[in-house]
Amino acid sequence: MVSVSTIGALIALVIAIAVIVMGAPPAYGMILGALIGGIVGGISAKETVTLMFNGAGGMSPTLLRIMAAGVLAGSLINSGAADVIAENIVEKLGEANSLVAIIASIFILTAIGVFADVACLTVAPIAMVIAQKTKYSKSVIMMAMCGGTHAGNVMSPNPQAIALSDYFQIPLTTVMLGGIIPAIFGFITTIFITKLVHKIGMGSEVCLAEESSIEERCKPNLFSSITGPIVSIILLALRPLIGLEIDPLIALPIGGLITCILCADIKKFVTFSTKGLNMMSGVILLLLGTGALSGIIANSGLKDSLINLVDILGLSGYLLAPITGLTMGAATASATAGSTVGSQVFGETILSFGVKPLQAAVMIHAGSNTLDGLPHGSFFHTSAGSVSMNIKEKLKLLPFEFSVGLIMTIVSTIIYGLIGINF
Repeated sequence: MVSVSTIGALIALVIAIAVIVMGAPPAYGMILGALIGGIVGGISAKETVTLMFNGAGGMSPTLLRIMAAGVLAGSLINSGAADVIAENIVEKLGEANSLVAIIASIFILTAIGVFADVACLTVAPIAMVIAQKTKYSKSVIMMAMCGGTHAGNVMSPNPQAIALSDYFQIPLTTVMLGGIIPAIFGFITTIFITKLVHKIGMGSEVCLAEESSIEERCKPNLFSSITGPIVSIILLALRPLIGLEIDPLIALPIGGLITCILCADIKKFVTFSTKGLNMMSGVILLLLGTGALSGIIANSGLKDSLINLVDILGLSGYLLAPITGLTMGAATASATAGSTVGSQVFGETILSFGVKPLQAAVMIHAGSNTLDGLPHGSFFHTSAGSVSMNIKEKLKLLPFEFSVGLIMTIVSTIIYGLIGINF
């Protein structure tokens, strides 16, 4: 079997990271890194390309499921259901609990499968209005939104959870359930840190001229808005509950269809699905590049080198899972790419230490959601742009934002690594 040297695998990673940091699309960075790393790593150009093709080809099931997730996401966002869910949470919790309301609304949106970037754009107009009334700064509402997305992401049927589910061959709902406890800790941590940011007076004022008004249009009611995603989650839960397996490829579009029917938008179902697919196109390209890179690294001596390093340092083998998530999430500035690379490349090595598939999936997932908001990724710029925040102010907020993911990583490592809970 063709094998790339450890040096070649490391060069592939370094080049991919460097190209991404320089501003190139992450997919291109990973493809270039894989190509150079394979050749430098001692195999021919033809063998390198073959490994890259095999790695990208192995992503096919994941990509199909992510395309299916676009149907639900497109329906929720374009029907106005996502707006209704967010607005109702804010209304029910009231102005006195406005920060908790912002966190809860974006937490729930990401938890039901709305992309973090889109969730920020959805909640930002509401958060800006609240900031006007309560004199909260941009940094305060940004911390609330970013922390809420990180917490919601670890228990969501999102692309990274789908990728982890596919690789470790466990139900998507099992990955989601495994993330609930870390998500709760993330949610609570976000509340405390957001209040701390407010207390120390960080951030600039939200000016009236910058206020984004909430669009007034005919919107669905709360029941119509929330039923579709709930049905999808119930369908996905049938496998662990009664042994009836309904693949995300089926369950997620059904949720989108129900959302369109109840929101009286059935005639726009195809249009909404198309828009959802367009939203997923960036992720699909990202994962194709990720697959090409993982094809090189997975067929290298890097895994054996890591096992030897863990033995030499005397570390517990389960620590490799959160470390993988942290480093890959930071390298790609993407929780999706971080989780995918982490599982595809290091999953087998992590399991070789006796770590169970669920434990590995949750620890990698939490780790990849910690440093994924770095400036060479899209979330950094999309979230800042949603409240007209300048780059300098956003950079100052990063340590606070990352602390939410770090707490979730620590909690998941203790529960699923140190204690070893599995189900």
